[in-house]
Amino acid sequence: MRKFLNAVIVLIAFHSNNIISQDQDLEEVVVTSSFVNTTEVLNPIYVIDGDDFIGGATSSLGEAIDSYLGVSIADYGAAVGQPIIRGMSGPRVKILKNGMVNRDVSGLGVDHLNDVDLNDIEQIEIVMGPSSLLYANGTNGGIINVVDDTISAINYELPEFKVGYETQSVNDGSAESFNFRNNIGGFNVNFGYKNIDFDNYDVPHGAVLHEEEGHDDHDEEEHHDEDMGFINNSDYAVEATKFGISKVADWGYIGFSIDNLESVYGIPFHGDEHEGEDEEEEHEDERIFSTTDSESFTIKGSYNVDGNLVNKVDFTYRDSDYVLTEAHEEEEGHDHDEDEEEHAPTMFMNEAVEYGAIFDISNDNADQKVVINIVDEDNSIVGEEAFMNPANNEEFTIGYYISKDLDLFNVDLGMRIDQIDRSGSVTDEDHGDVDNYSIDDTTNSFAVSIGRNLSDNLDISLGYASVERLPSVIELFMNGPHMATGRFEVGDPTLQSETSSNFDITLNYEKDGFYAYASFYVTDIDNYIALIDEEDDHDDHDDHDDHDEDEDEHHDDDEDHGDDHDDHDHGNLIHANYMQEDAEFNGYEFEIGRTFDLGMGELKASFGRDVVNAEFSDGHFVPRINPARNIYSLSYKQNDVVFKLNFKDVDKQRDIGEGETVTKGYRMLDTRITKTFNFRDNNELRVSIFGNNLLDEVARNHSSWVKNEVPLPGKNIGVKFNLTF
Repeated sequence: MRKFLNAVIVLIAFHSNNIISQDQDLEEVVVTSSFVNTTEVLNPIYVIDGDDFIGGATSSLGEAIDSYLGVSIADYGAAVGQPIIRGMSGPRVKILKNGMVNRDVSGLGVDHLNDVDLNDIEQIEIVMGPSSLLYANGTNGGIINVVDDTISAINYELPEFKVGYETQSVNDGSAESFNFRNNIGGFNVNFGYKNIDFDNYDVPHGAVLHEEEGHDDHDEEEHHDEDMGFINNSDYAVEATKFGISKVADWGYIGFSIDNLESVYGIPFHGDEHEGEDEEEEHEDERIFSTTDSESFTIKGSYNVDGNLVNKVDFTYRDSDYVLTEAHEEEEGHDHDEDEEEHAPTMFMNEAVEYGAIFDISNDNADQKVVINIVDEDNSIVGEEAFMNPANNEEFTIGYYISKDLDLFNVDLGMRIDQIDRSGSVTDEDHGDVDNYSIDDTTNSFAVSIGRNLSDNLDISLGYASVERLPSVIELFMNGPHMATGRFEVGDPTLQSETSSNFDITLNYEKDGFYAYASFYVTDIDNYIALIDEEDDHDDHDDHDDHDEDEDEHHDDDEDHGDDHDDHDHGNLIHANYMQEDAEFNGYEFEIGRTFDLGMGELKASFGRDVVNAEFSDGHFVPRINPARNIYSLSYKQNDVVFKLNFKDVDKQRDIGEGETVTKGYRMLDTRITKTFNFRDNNELRVSIFGNNLLDEVARNHSSWVKNEVPLPGKNIGVKFNLTF
């Protein structure tokens, strides 16, 4: 680590004159990040105002942003919605809370939720492409930053109380929230509480499928509808609290916050390493669920130095402790056999400490910032399904950022270097021997952006970034059964760093109420890391384009697997390895829209489309890539009434990777109408009626590991009340 202290480094940031946001009329939006605070950031970026969440249905983070171009979701039931940006997910997409990476255990399993509290947030920032390098290391996909005001940098002027209540039909669920903020004795005090209680969610007729016994090849007619119209173990309950206090003065501000989130949610699908009908029947009588308990303590502040070199120092500290416990519980009425094996719980833990500082050294010629960031986190898994030995991750980052306006264009450039040390071990399955590893490496990332106003109405920006990503602890040290994917996964401590070259061009046009936005990108990734089923050799891969269009449901993933593993009987689990191969991602986002004056209000109509293509160097497709989508939006705003209509037309996904099947397209119609009632003394009541999946479509998300077993929810009608006084 010490050798890195002598390195000279630089950090990247981007900016542009426009901030793009779907269905949002944004004025000045302050974008905060872990490294730079600026009101101008490079496109493509979405800044979603927190008020937009007030009237909508309570959902996971992924569901909340799924309708934005270039952004999709890898769901695993109602609670889990891991975001995907331009076809990339997992360690390539970072989730941030107030500019600091969220250190939960979502990266240790596709069935783990993102520990993010969306109660009373200020905004959500979605940064895609090269500009995401600004926020965290290894982000060749992008970042999502959730911003709230728990530690306020400005003094509250008046006390404010918020009370909210919501009910949903699809899950017979409800949610309650309470928020308070005030300046007491010169200190800003902020408190928030939210409680969510959702039952199993309903699905449309025909969505739940059942494999008939004795069939290896599954056509659509070889399934029959089950009696139940809901997904078992799809319930979700959460209790979240946060408290913050800050002091603001001429010298800056300082404050701290304490956050706690506890949840329990069912796991609607769980793989089985055992074989036999008896085991299958046993699991049918079992409830499989997870509980989470996260606590974080944050110190955040800013000090105005006003020196000859340094103008201001922003500083952060966060200590977080996260525990997720997966457990099995027999359903009532199940007769327990004495010979039946009881499942012990499995605990996933992450303890992390992070320090960060931003030194503002801007002058009259350019905006400049120097960044230092230090992370120390410990991952451990204990229990029956402990598929990885304890691992430690240490990171040290130092960087420099500069932005300068020239006569004809503006240039932003920078570079960051991350010194990373990941240590862990792998237990030999044959002899029980433990091999220890320490991967100590330095990753270098560089980016540059050039923006220009081609006319009064047309802007263009060009971006390039070279990003290195060190393999995650899962990719390095995984070695055991992963029930969420139905596989016995094996990592590789010898994996090399991914190196991506990202090219991005973005155009914005606006005139007389008409606007158009287009972004095109190409990302070449050397040594792309993917989980590949062992028997699915690329050289012997069948041409998936020859699949019958109706063969889009179940596929016998277990066929011929395990022949080479007679010595290690993993039952129904598919043996898979983390392997490397060059890959290319390319695609585009495109949106056109028009704003009209209609009556006493404003009508806005838009059409957008996003496309992602991803192939390995041998010509085969990268698995679980979201299909192309068309998104139609209509909104009307008049005084205290807002109406929104969103129609998402998702294409059929035929470009399938190893072990995948074709996924049917679907159409999703959502709407919402909000009415605000104003009372004296600035009190207001906001009432929203919303409807999701109004067409009651049978929808399966191609990016989900459990698309066949866990379809998306059916029609959902709900109402939401928010009182502010």
